[in-house]
Amino acid sequence: MQEGKQSMRIIIYTGKGGVGKTSMAAAAAAKIAKDGRRVIVMSTDAAHSLGDSFDRSIGREPVEVAPDLYAVEIDTVYESEKSWGNIREYFEKLLTARGGSGIEAEELLVFPGFEELFSMFRILDIYESGDYDTIVVDCAPTGETLALLKYPERLSGFLKKLLPVERLAVKTVGRLIEKTMKVPMPGDQVFDEIEGLVEKMKRLQKLLKNHDVVSLRVATTPEKIVIREVRHNFTCLYLYGYNVDAVIVNQLYPARAMEGYFHKWIRLQEEGLTEIQKSFGQVPQFYVERKSGELRTLEMLTEVGEQMFDKCRPDDILFRQSSYEADREEGTLKIRLPFAKKEELRLEQNGEELLVGVGNELRRFPCPKEFAGLEITGAKFREEDLTIQFGQPSDKKSKIVSK
Repeated sequence: MQEGKQSMRIIIYTGKGGVGKTSMAAAAAAKIAKDGRRVIVMSTDAAHSLGDSFDRSIGREPVEVAPDLYAVEIDTVYESEKSWGNIREYFEKLLTARGGSGIEAEELLVFPGFEELFSMFRILDIYESGDYDTIVVDCAPTGETLALLKYPERLSGFLKKLLPVERLAVKTVGRLIEKTMKVPMPGDQVFDEIEGLVEKMKRLQKLLKNHDVVSLRVATTPEKIVIREVRHNFTCLYLYGYNVDAVIVNQLYPARAMEGYFHKWIRLQEEGLTEIQKSFGQVPQFYVERKSGELRTLEMLTEVGEQMFDKCRPDDILFRQSSYEADREEGTLKIRLPFAKKEELRLEQNGEELLVGVGNELRRFPCPKEFAGLEITGAKFREEDLTIQFGQPSDKKSKIVSK
C-alpha cells in the first residue's frame, strides 16, 4: 500500500440467495478501483457467480479484471487440503486403528463448515500480504455466512482438545501407548500443524472482530419475507460482535415502469421500503434499481457502483455501533441484540464462560476480563439491549432475563 492511503479494509457482502449480493459486491469493487485504489473481490460462495458478473472466466488464483481491480473464486476443496492435509491423515489413521473402515473415517472427518473456514484463511493470507488497499468478499447466503463467521471462535477451542496427549507425553511414553493400545501417536509435524492452525485461527478471529478493518454489508430486496430474514441476521451478527455498516436494497422497480397492470407492485415495494427505513434507520441504506437487462460486464457494474456510492467512498467505514459495552464500576455488561425477543433469550454462566442464546443461535465466550471472578446476579432486556449484572459469588444466583 502506498503511503498516505487509508488502512486496508475488508468489506463482506452477504444476503439471502437471489438478492444480488454478488453483483453488489462486484459493483462496489469496480467503483473502488475506478477511484484509484487497488482492490480484490473474492467469492467464498461454493456456487460461484463472480465470473458471470464480470462475464469472464475467474479461477482460484487472482486475475486482473481491470486496472487496480482483481478477482478470485476461492476453491474450498483446494484450500482445505492445503491447510488440513497432514492433520487429516493422522486422524484417518487414528479412526481406522480403532476398527473403522477408510470410508467411515473419511466421512467422520468431513466436519461441517471446515472447507468454508479454510476459504476464510485465504482472506487472512491476502490481508496479511498487504498487496491490496481493499478486500471485497462475496460470501455465501446469510445462513451459511453466519455459520462461517462464528466458526473460528468455536473451532479454536475444539482444536486444542483434538489430540489425545500432549507433545511431551508422546516423546516420553508414546511408543509404549502405541504398542499396548494399538493407537498411532502423532508426530512432531502433526503437532506443529495443529499449533499453526490454532494460531492462524486466533489471528483470523482477531481480524474479523476489528471494526477498523472489517465491515459487513447486507444485501436485500424490498420483499417483506426477505426483510424478516435480514432482521434475524442482524440479531445474530450483533450477538457475535460484528459491525454492519450498510444495507443495500437491490432490485427496485422504477415507478415509470410499473404503471397500469403492475401498479400494485409499486405499493408493495413502498411498504417494504418503509419497513426497511423503520427497521434499519440508523444504518446507511443504498438503493439500486432493476436494470432492463442482466447486470453483468465491467461497464455495467462500474455504472451501478457509481450510482450506488455517489455520495461516499464504498470502502469507508459507513457506520459504527458497538455490540458490547462493559462497565466495571456498575458491574454491567450490555449486549445489543436488535430485533430479538425476550422469550427467545437464554443466558447462563459456566465458570469463566458465558452462554448467550437467541432462538436457535447460541454463543459461548469467555467472560470479559472486567468481570473475572464475578458471577451473574441478574439480567434484564429492554428495547434491544440485554444488560447483565455481575456481583460477588453467592449461593443463590439469578440468571433469569427480566423485564
